[in-house]
Parts: sequence; C-alpha cells; structure tokens
Amino acid sequence: MSTIQKSPPVVSTKPGFQPQTSRHATNDKNCGHVPQATYRLQLNRSLTFADARRLVPYLAKLGISHCYVSPFLKARPGSPHGYDIVDHQSFNPEIGSESEFREFVATLHAHGLRLILDIVPNHMAVATSDNAWWMDVLENGPSSPYAGYFDIDWMPLKPDLANKVLLPVLGDQFGRVLEKGGLQLVFKEGRFSIQYFEQRFPIAARSSSRILKHRLEELVAQVTPDDSQLIEFQSILTAIGHLPPRTEVDRATIEEGRREQEVIQRRLNDVCLQSSSIRDFVTENVRLFNGSPGNSRSYDLLDELLLDQAYRLAYWRIAADEINYRRFFDINELAAICMESPAVFNEAHALVCRLVEERLVDGLRIDHPDGLYDPLDYFTKVVAAVSREDEATGFDNEAFPRVYLVVEKILGRGEHLPTEWPVHGTTGYDFLNAANGLFVDRSNAKTFDAIYAKFTQQKMDFKMLAYHCKKVIMDASMSSEISVLGHVLDRISEQDRSSRDFTLRGLTEAIREVIACFPVYRTYITAAGVVERDQRFLETAVTRAKRMNPAVNESIFDFVRDILMLKYPVHATEESRLMQQRFVSRFQQVTSPIMAKAVEDTAFYINNRLVSLNEVGGDPEKFGITPSVFHQQNIDRLSHWPNSLLASSTHDTKRSEDVRARVSVLSELPGEWKKHIFRWSRVNQKRKKEVDGEPAPSRNDEYMLYQILIGTWPLEMSSPDQTSQYIQRIQQYMLKACREAKVHTSWISPHVDYEQAICDFVSGILSESPSRGFLSTFVPFARRIAEFGIWNSVALTLLKLTCPGVPDFYQGTELWDFSLVDPDNRRPVDFALREQLLDELDEELEEGGSPELLSRLIESRHDGSLKLFVIRQLLKHRRCYPDVHAHGSYAPLATSGHWQDHICAFGRAGGDYRIITVVPRFLTQLLPQDDVLRPHLVDWEDTAVTLPREFTRSDYRNVLTGELVHFDQADGNVPVSMILGDFPLAVLSTAGD
Repeated sequence: MSTIQKSPPVVSTKPGFQPQTSRHATNDKNCGHVPQATYRLQLNRSLTFADARRLVPYLAKLGISHCYVSPFLKARPGSPHGYDIVDHQSFNPEIGSESEFREFVATLHAHGLRLILDIVPNHMAVATSDNAWWMDVLENGPSSPYAGYFDIDWMPLKPDLANKVLLPVLGDQFGRVLEKGGLQLVFKEGRFSIQYFEQRFPIAARSSSRILKHRLEELVAQVTPDDSQLIEFQSILTAIGHLPPRTEVDRATIEEGRREQEVIQRRLNDVCLQSSSIRDFVTENVRLFNGSPGNSRSYDLLDELLLDQAYRLAYWRIAADEINYRRFFDINELAAICMESPAVFNEAHALVCRLVEERLVDGLRIDHPDGLYDPLDYFTKVVAAVSREDEATGFDNEAFPRVYLVVEKILGRGEHLPTEWPVHGTTGYDFLNAANGLFVDRSNAKTFDAIYAKFTQQKMDFKMLAYHCKKVIMDASMSSEISVLGHVLDRISEQDRSSRDFTLRGLTEAIREVIACFPVYRTYITAAGVVERDQRFLETAVTRAKRMNPAVNESIFDFVRDILMLKYPVHATEESRLMQQRFVSRFQQVTSPIMAKAVEDTAFYINNRLVSLNEVGGDPEKFGITPSVFHQQNIDRLSHWPNSLLASSTHDTKRSEDVRARVSVLSELPGEWKKHIFRWSRVNQKRKKEVDGEPAPSRNDEYMLYQILIGTWPLEMSSPDQTSQYIQRIQQYMLKACREAKVHTSWISPHVDYEQAICDFVSGILSESPSRGFLSTFVPFARRIAEFGIWNSVALTLLKLTCPGVPDFYQGTELWDFSLVDPDNRRPVDFALREQLLDELDEELEEGGSPELLSRLIESRHDGSLKLFVIRQLLKHRRCYPDVHAHGSYAPLATSGHWQDHICAFGRAGGDYRIITVVPRFLTQLLPQDDVLRPHLVDWEDTAVTLPREFTRSDYRNVLTGELVHFDQADGNVPVSMILGDFPLAVLSTAGD
C-alpha cells in the first residue's frame, strides 16, 4: 500500500475554478433508459438477430448496458450496413423475422440489457425494385401518391425532363446501351417492365398500349371476330385508353385510375393464360420491341416506349449536371425523402414507434440530421411520437424524449450542438477527436510541417485545400444542385428593383463561393428567424468569400447574405417570402453534403501530414490539444450534454482507435520519422512505375502509405496467408484513398495505370524478406511504435470510461483492432476469441492475484487482454457507482514537475464518492529507446498531481490493481510515481466498497 501525506490543496489548473456539475444531474431519471455503456453491432446477413442473441451473455458479462445496432429495417438485398432501406415498415429478412427480433430483445432483457436502434430519416435505396414507393413513382410520375414522398423537382430547368425523373443508372450512353440490347422489355403476370442487369423499371399501364396495339391487325386476322378472348383483349385496350395521364392532379380520379390499373393487369394476365394466340402475339411484340443487334432502326419502338415513361434512363456520368431528385450526398442510388411531410414521417416511423411503445427499443440514433429540411422540427416530432407516460417513473414530459436519443451531428471548429434540440447529445465524434488530439505532441507541429513539405515537395494549407475541394465537389458531383439554387435566387432577385441587375451567372458563382467558404456543415435557419450562432457562421462565410474574390462587387455577396438571413425586401409579398424561406432551407440542405464530400472524403485523403488527425469531425489544422482544452470540453459536455456518447471507433471512422493511437506516436518522434521515411523512399524508388511521365505512387500517396503501414502492421504476422491477406487489405485501402483524393484517379474516372502502379508498389515493398530492403528497417520501427501505441490505446480507453458521457464501443474493439475505413471495418469479428479471453480474465480475477494478473497482461499485451481487462474493470465500476459517472462533478487536476506535460488527470465527485483518473502521454520520451514499456522503467522524477482538498479526505483503491492508497501529504502534491508505480495508468476510487 502506498501512503502519501497531504496539506492544503491547489484547487485547479486555473484561478477561480469550481468543479462543474451537470445541469441534468437532478432529472436524469426522467430521461428514459440512459445507457451506462453501449456496444455497436453491425447487423447484416453475416450477423443476424440469432447471431446477436448468442452474443448477449458475453456483452452482459463485459458490462454493457445497451446493445446498439445498425438499421434492421428492410434494406436492398445484400446490404452490408442497412442504410439503404427500401421499406420502413418491414424487418430485413436477411437479418431475421420479427419473431427472431423479439427473441433477441427478450434475451437482452433477461440479461439486463436494452436496445438502441440506428434509424435513417434522410433517404431510401432506389436502385432496386424492392422499393414499392419508388417503383410507383417511376410508373405513375407526379400522379403517384408517393410522388411527394421523394424530393423530386418535377419541373426542372431542362424542359425535356418535365414530369420525369432522371435515372442516371446506365454504364454507358443511353443509345449505346439500347442498341447493344442492354435494355430488355419483359412481360410477366400482366405487367411490362424494363430489365437492365439486376435492375427493373416499370412500364406505365397507359403506355403499355404501345406494345399491345403493335401489329394488332395481324392478331385480329388470326382469330374470328367473335372470339371471346379477342373481345376481352380489345376491351382491355379500351380500358387502358381511359386511364388518367400521369399529370392528373385530382386525387379521386387518380385513385380510381390506380384501381383500374390493377384490374387491367389481372385481366391481361388472365387473357394471356387462356389464349395461346394472344400470348404468342404479346411475346412476339416483346421480341420486336427488344430490337435486333446490328439493326439500329429496330430499337426505335423501345426508344419511343421509354420516352413515354415518367423516367428517363441515362448515363450515370450526367447525374452531377442534370439529376432532378435530391440524393444522399452524391450517391445516385439513395434518394432523399421528404421527412418534413407528415405522411412520410408517419409511415417511415410507424414500425419504429411501435417497437418503442412495446418497450422493445429504448434508444434511437438519428443518422445524418443535417440532411433534414428542419432538424429541430423533426426531433420535436420524434419526441412527440415516442414519448408516452411512463408509469414506472411518472415521466410525462413531452419536451424531452422518453427514449435515449442521440444524433450523428458533426461539429465544426467553434460549433456546439444547438441547445434547443430535444436530444441527449451526439454520437461522440467531438470526444473522439479531442481524446485523440491529447496524444499528439503539439510542440512538434512546425517540424512535421517541414518534414511533410520536404518529402512531398509541396506546401499544404488545409483551409485553402478544403476551399478548393468544395469547388471540385460542386463542379464534379453536385453542379445540378448549385444550378437549381442559382436559378431560384435569380427569380428572387428579379422581384426587387434593388437586386434585379444581378445576373444568373453572378448569383450562381456567389452561391458557390459562399458554400466553399462555409465554416460548418450547415445552419438551422427557419421562418422563425436567425439565431446569433447561425448569423455568425453566415457572416464568416460571406466575409471570406469577399476576400477570396476581390474582383467581384461585394454587393452580390451582401445580397446573398441578406437572403440567407431572411432579411426580406421592403415590398416583399407573402409568396416571395415563402420562396425565400424555401431557398434558405434548400441551401442549408446542400452545404452539408458538400462539406462532407469535400472535407471528409477528399481533403482528408490529400492532406497527409499526420493521418491520425484526419478523422470524421476532426480538424487536421489542429496538431494536438493541451490537457486544459480537453478538460474544458469535458466540463462543457457535463454541463450541457452529460448523456452524449463517447466514441473512439465507429462504422464511419477513417481508421480505428488503435490505428490512430499508433500513428499519433509519430508526433513524438519527428527526427526518427524523418530519417526513416526518406530512407524508405530511396530504397523503394525501384518499385515505382512511370505513369503520365511521373513516378507512381506520388510522394504524397507514398507518405500516407507509410503511416497506414505503421498504424496497421500486425503485432504478429507469421504465415504467408496472413501476409497475402494484409497486402490485399492495404491495396484495397490505397485504391479507395486515392480515388477519394481525386488527384491521380477517382471513382468517376479511374486511372487504371496509376491504380495498378499503387497495387504493384504495395505488393512489391511488402513481399520482400523481412531481413532485406524496406522491411529490414520498417519492421523494427513499426514494432516499436506499436508498443507505445498500445499504451496510447489503453489510456484513451480509460478516458472514455471515466469522462462525462456514455462510453460507446464499436464491435470488436475491446481487443486490438487495426481496421481502416469501411468496408475494412466491417470484417467479421472473432467473438469466440473475445468470449474466451473474457472468461479467462474472470477466472483469474476470482482467484485474486492482481499482481500476477497485471504482470501477465503486460507480458501478453499483444493478444488484447490488457485492453479487455481495462474495459471490464471500469464497466464493472460504472455499474456499481452509476451516479458519479453519470453526473458527478468534474475537476481538472493540475500537474507539476519535470514531466508534468506528460500526464492528464482529473477527478469526479458525487456525494461522498470520488474517482481520480491518471493517464500518461508521450511515453517515448520517458523510456529507453530499446525497451518496451514496463511500469518500473518509467522514472517520473518529481512529477506530481495536485489534488483539491475534497479529493484528499478519502482512502482510495486502484480499480485496476486493487491496491489501497491513502493520500495525506501536506501540500496536496501526490507523486505520480506513487500513483503509477505498479501499472502505467490508474483509476483511483473511494475505498471501502
């Protein structure tokens, strides 16, 4: 036992500090089932309800309170993630039936767990005939009852697309696809459709008369005039002629027409079954419409039939310029739905609300709320839909959800979650990036700038890069959306004489510039007005746009700003005000996908100074943060959003937490990093190929590759199969990364030679003997970095488990997980291994022997048991003391001494209970170069943690080591060597439990 004497404390790292307490501390019981810890499972055909059910005992034993699952509503066949939903009111049959779902939930409840469901309010998959809403729209156009369910512009700028949906699905120009027989007319069960590979497109019942009337005189000549089946067939043609056009607006007429369509299709199917002559006639007409290869004119019939549909099939490359339905980001296969419509909201949430009402689902994660027309309105509707009087708690507050509700909101620099949102918090990217930044040595920022610039032979300004990437996305992927905004703004400008002289071109360019300069994903302006937060972001964007375009008259930017701030012209009519409000809402829905595609999916793959900083919600310009900044974020979260998730890896992260933890170690070793990368580049020069007159891969891609190899290098790689699988993973990642960067290749225009050069380079440098060439120096360095990365990972895990908020674990990350961006992070998880290791841990803990166990965990750290142990111990502690973890006060603890910057420490207090967390950082400077970490190797010298008075009045037990500790030092300065004497990090908990 370590005993330390103590005297009057120093309360904080800054004057006037008072421990922060959550404003929700007194009413958390009214917030429904707030989790203690969540565990994310990616459900699909490889991980079904039945599979998940078998994992429940393991999750319960680990200490998880809520299983948090990916969407399980019906998605397109083969979906690996569930975000491409085709039916909101059905379970995904590949995951399981409703009865299997209920069995899964019953098992959760039997083990004391609850369920959180990820829901998708923004979009649906439309590249499949399984989406009944979409298929109805394609068949019936604007007269479909579902026409208003999707965000479709039925009167787009191109007149030829009036009352049509542009479908950019073809792999080549329409004419080429048609005349190669790629589009095939099909007749089945009284219905006609167009088949294109596995996709099917309906033929409108009214236009089917083109097929059925073709060569009709030949059919009439074959049978007697009084043939009953011929009479029926002619009656069907008459009925088709009386169907309403797709532009019909009278609802009663439309509904009558829909009923008649169903009758016609049944009658047509019956007559073909009963008459071989008519069946053969229809079959031959289908053959004729499908044309003959080599005979261009033979495809005229099918061409004319397709022109008569409520959709136009087109080459996928034209989507950026002419698509007239809003998409999820720039993905043509995902069409946005109008969740602001009460009908859409009700139908899309009916099943989910039923599951909530039946207490089968206790929490919801809202995917991408920034894509919604009005997020606050949506959240308010969700709260109203799922909030019911809870007799167990007496909860009847309709202003706050009974279920646990978190949103996937990406916060920009200086941005906070809107306090008016009735949610529990975010999905945790804000914590992820702050915690990651804590292990990046910010003192080496300029050195890394110089190394990166020298290696790549270019200087990188991330703010300018993001600006240019946004313009690339607007040009290459979303020019149609920008064009529409420009035309709407032009119509608005024409309504007032003070703005009438602004040209369409000038206004469109002004919109592009303002979006390119936008500092956050979006604003949240409604007809109710503009809050100070959004006004500040708009002013920032417009001011920068002016600065970036000094030759442009400032007045046009001022006009755009005033329109976006809903400053109505003096003589504005009600109609013009509504047009302005709709423009603002559309503008806000556009900025978010442009930011995401330009920054996360482009700039993050170009600026490779230190790739651990290039994470969703991250800011690569910020090369690390100080403990004081980290503490302030925790204080703010506790004060405003104490029930936010704390994430470290998710299904969307660019790299897993363990990969980032390793790469961040490089920030501590700029000299060694510089020496190695230049040597590796010289050695590997022979592996490069010349593409377009330049060596491939480029210096920038090569620089990124070395970091990726450092971050993912297996702790053990002994077999040829393992080496081969690893090489394939890295090749696939590099292809995706280079395509996302859009510098040398892209998804739209793959550069085959460059991509092949990348794959060959990866294979070449990794297939050598480890004792020769590149690997001879890379492997020892990578293994050394990996050792320090282990402790970065464990320290980050400990922070996640003790900071204010709800710790969230992505499947498999309770052991070391060196996954990269999807689909790499969706590889199957070896749960059997995790169950086995947890069982072994529990057996050893039951036998006592903490010193022996800790020694074994350090010795066998490569198997991941060390991380699993920390998670298991702290989750158990959270179950035993939920109040202090949920809303206990937060006190940053000051440090002093030679290595004071290498410690992050804080205390949590609730009632008479105290917790102290102490983690090390930048350990490369504390250990001999050739040694891996052992507790006794760290010489903390005079480094101490200063405890406030209220934290020194208790005896403590180290949650990880079991050691009893008493602080009784007069000056309150506790030597770090006493806290971390037996284990490299610590959580001290009030003793006596």
